[in-house]
Amino acid sequence: MLSEFLKDYLSIVVFLFLAFGLSISFIVLNFVFSPNKPDPEKLSAYECGFEAFDDSRMEFDVRFYLVAILFIIFDLEIAFLFPWAISLGSIGFLGFCSMMIFLFILTVGFIYEWKKGALDWE
Repeated sequence: MLSEFLKDYLSIVVFLFLAFGLSISFIVLNFVFSPNKPDPEKLSAYECGFEAFDDSRMEFDVRFYLVAILFIIFDLEIAFLFPWAISLGSIGFLGFCSMMIFLFILTVGFIYEWKKGALDWE
């Protein structure tokens, strides 16, 4: 039983150990050889264009939220393309047409947001 387990999963275990070893070694090498010369500009806080610990009642620009939400929406919609591309051979022409309709709606929404100026940063 152990030999069959090793035959099936040995390559995966070796790959995991190799990936773990390379990751740890890259982190250690970066820590050892990276220059450490902080200056006030590097150490200053940057939070969306204003100081992080300022007045908590100050007005916050809604464009930060809008850009983040638009990014998440388009990112999730693009994520739907991966399973579709994998199963394209088995879903046939109907699956292809439904994805083209989905992409058309996505493109129309993108053009609408572009024309409304939601992607402009002034």
